[in-house]
Amino acid sequence: MHIGIIGATGGIGSRVVTEALDRGHHVTAFTRDASRISEERKNVVWRSIDVLDAESIAAVLPGLDILISGFQPGNAANDFADTVARSIADPTVYATAARALLKALESHPRTRLIVIGGAGSLEIEPGLVPADSDEILHGSLDQLGLPRAYAAAVRGHRDALNVLRTSNRLWTYFSPAEDIAPGQRTGRFRIGGDQPVVDADGRSRISSEDAAVALVDEAELPRFVQRRFTIGY
Repeated sequence: MHIGIIGATGGIGSRVVTEALDRGHHVTAFTRDASRISEERKNVVWRSIDVLDAESIAAVLPGLDILISGFQPGNAANDFADTVARSIADPTVYATAARALLKALESHPRTRLIVIGGAGSLEIEPGLVPADSDEILHGSLDQLGLPRAYAAAVRGHRDALNVLRTSNRLWTYFSPAEDIAPGQRTGRFRIGGDQPVVDADGRSRISSEDAAVALVDEAELPRFVQRRFTIGY
């Protein structure tokens, strides 16, 4: 396949690039400024993109089977605090990106889209979503060591999912586990839909490497078109 990856220098995006290449796919890796990238691996080409601009996205779609967007403001892999600050300052940016992606796909309706989003919109009890409850959301952010003001960004991710849900394009939304960090590629995890997947201790967790496995799995064998999915140990 020919897979495009937005946010290809990010914590998840960079691992999706590696996972896709290891499986023999061709990758176009997108970043804000591709001129800064020095890449020597085979079957990967780097290009610049503005994910908030539909014309910029549409220009790179020809030839792609699927586009995976790991967009974050800033670069969380290099400066996590900066991404957190940017996300708090403008939490509408996630929905703006979702609209631009969908607009671009109007001219390429057969190209599939996977958006890497957040876990705060997962339903922890029937009808109960953390993004809708300050008390629950603040408790989760405290446990993760994030400022409570980041609740605005969590809701921004939820709003992006709601934008996708109004579309008839071939979209998929991926909510990683609540606790996601670099770790091991095990290839062993469980898949869920709109509810979080938790381990024996009640924790929702996954490595960035296994998130990449799940994303490329979905690229190869689509199971969640016009749906959301999540994973966890």
